[in-house]
Amino acid sequence: MKRFWKEVSVDGEGAIRLDDRPVRTPGRAPLALPATALAEAVAAEWRAVGETLDPRAMPLTGLANAAIDRVVPDPTAFAAGMAAYAESDLFYYRADSPAELIEREKAAWDPLLDWARDRYDVHFVTVSGLMHQPQPPATVARLGTALANRPPFALVALQPIVTISGSLVGALALAEGAIDADALWTAATIDETWQAEQWGEDPIAAEASAAKRRDFDAAVRFLHLLR
Repeated sequence: MKRFWKEVSVDGEGAIRLDDRPVRTPGRAPLALPATALAEAVAAEWRAVGETLDPRAMPLTGLANAAIDRVVPDPTAFAAGMAAYAESDLFYYRADSPAELIEREKAAWDPLLDWARDRYDVHFVTVSGLMHQPQPPATVARLGTALANRPPFALVALQPIVTISGSLVGALALAEGAIDADALWTAATIDETWQAEQWGEDPIAAEASAAKRRDFDAAVRFLHLLR
């Protein structure tokens, strides 16, 4: 789409307007944000558009569209999809060798699991290797409830954080201020970092990781702007 507007504004309802015309989501709903800081950040993406609109350069707008069109109509179902990570969280599955990698994982992951145990009164089963290990039903239920209680715009931000990091526990800790984004990223990429240290960095893998980090950071920013 070619840029056709000169001015971008935010109205009293948090809706983005282009030359006083409302912006609409792909589902034709008004692009309206629930927090002033988030609305201004989304408006800034529209102000930064050059001659042609590039959705890849507008991650906050994309997340807002998804929240309005996909999550608001059925937040319970959306949260349930993410809650499945309570059964397969990255932090449950530990390396069985070498000793240095085992210790790195333990140092980064155990504090997050300990935080979740205290915060949600849950129990986790950790295992060496990748063989699936069922988690206690109460754990899965309580972590699912922790997600279901969050508003749609928070859910849409948490979804890429969960899927990119592989950790529901880590995403919840981030949302509640128990860990920052850099520390969570470091924890979630311990295995990749280890492999790069041992065998050298693969350019294709590095490029993919950088793209994931951009999406991760955009979701974290979206989440923080809701506060």
